[in-house]
Amino acid sequence: MSYLLVLYHSRTDSVKNMAYEISDAAQHAGVDVKIRSFTDDSDELKVSIDDLKQCAGLAFGSPTRFGMMAAPAKQFWETTSDIWLAGELIDKPAAVFTSSSSLHGGNESTLLTMSLPLLHHGMLLCGVPYDVPALSATQTGGTPYGASHVSGLTNSSQLSAEEISICHSVGNRLAKLIKQLQ
Repeated sequence: MSYLLVLYHSRTDSVKNMAYEISDAAQHAGVDVKIRSFTDDSDELKVSIDDLKQCAGLAFGSPTRFGMMAAPAKQFWETTSDIWLAGELIDKPAAVFTSSSSLHGGNESTLLTMSLPLLHHGMLLCGVPYDVPALSATQTGGTPYGASHVSGLTNSSQLSAEEISICHSVGNRLAKLIKQLQ
């Protein structure tokens, strides 16, 4: 059975909320989804290497930590050398998503650095094209590099309408590509 793996780390629910929006859109587009986390202290099951190996596509989310992905996410990718050597992820579509507390809090640099292990694995990286109207309308999160959320001074995990729309576009795009590549 093929599925989209929605893999994330979240401490304040912002990234978790994005993961669920991406998941809902992919499921609505007709693709099975598995949601996993990098740590045991989550509501989700902890990701296994087999989850990653067997997925047909990946949505990878992490909060922004000083312009980079959170340590649990990076630590997980450092355990994937065996599947890198075997080419297990080559030609599978992938997208990245993140959240920060401020508009200039490092979202874009986080998305770009999150992309690096995916590119090393040979995955097909999907951004957010400018035909997604919310990308040009957003006053909070959203970049061509991937979906993002800005929690602001109140540290709100509630996504804006534009952020939700961008997350849905990511889920739909991944689902479409998974179907095309099967």
